[in-house]
Amino acid sequence: MAHRERLRGIFVPNIVPLDAAGEVNEAELRRYVDWLIDHGVHGLYPNGSTGEFTRFTPGERRKIIEIIADQTAGRVPILAGAAESNVRETLAACEHYHALGVRAVAIVSPFYYRLSPDNVYAYFREIGRNTPVDVTLYNIPMFASPIDVPTVQRLSEECDRIIGIKDSSGDLAQMIRMIAAVRPNRPDFSFLCGWDTVLMPMLLIGCDGGTNASAGVVPEIMQKLYEATVAGCLEEARMLQYKVARAFDAMLFAADFPEGFRAALRLRGIRTGTGRQPLSEKHQAAIRRLEETLREWLEDEGIDCTPAG
Repeated sequence: MAHRERLRGIFVPNIVPLDAAGEVNEAELRRYVDWLIDHGVHGLYPNGSTGEFTRFTPGERRKIIEIIADQTAGRVPILAGAAESNVRETLAACEHYHALGVRAVAIVSPFYYRLSPDNVYAYFREIGRNTPVDVTLYNIPMFASPIDVPTVQRLSEECDRIIGIKDSSGDLAQMIRMIAAVRPNRPDFSFLCGWDTVLMPMLLIGCDGGTNASAGVVPEIMQKLYEATVAGCLEEARMLQYKVARAFDAMLFAADFPEGFRAALRLRGIRTGTGRQPLSEKHQAAIRRLEETLREWLEDEGIDCTPAG
């Protein structure tokens, strides 16, 4: 197998700004991409769960990657969400994103239908054998069929194009088992943490970085947390991890995901627009309360808080 450089650092699963008609706001999306890169993120991860990929059409998902690839212009690598509802369409997305020059794609295991581990393996094996672009597995058990350790190990040994996993379970013990099972035979295999509250310990046990929703709101803090941890500045990293946990929990639990992150991003001056999921009056009130909490948190951290007009 050809060994390659592992994916490292903080990749941002970004919100997609919408205009008043609920369509992709291309100008604001481009401004957001520049803002993230200017704030030090290591890579971008469009069409993820935070980016609400299931709420866009296949054509819109492709347009989002096209816009971001064009605006990024090679400044940072792109890990493009390529999950569709079946293998044929997923491979078509892989081909399209490969032509745009993305570093790799991320593919969630089959969703809606819960599959057994052997069929999760069969699904990714079919993709791994036919994709023109490198693939990162995406394990998010709350939304899709879980990817267990034996499946990750088999796929890493049989499919050279499968180069990593983004794990959003937050399960530290499972990550330890995965790294121990996979890395001896695939030193190029990347392990990315998708659960913000455990980024520091995940890095300490051998993860290479994270795909963290908080990075779309406070990229400067997530970048500092990553850098402090890998540099061995553990007291600084612990303090930053505690801060991240406080903000992440507020954004995640105060409103249905990812509305809390959308509300927080508006406080940073990004015109996100209203999401496509209609919200109850109760939820809208909860978001208004969340905005006050997050405004205070941002001010306490000395972070610029200029709400979008």
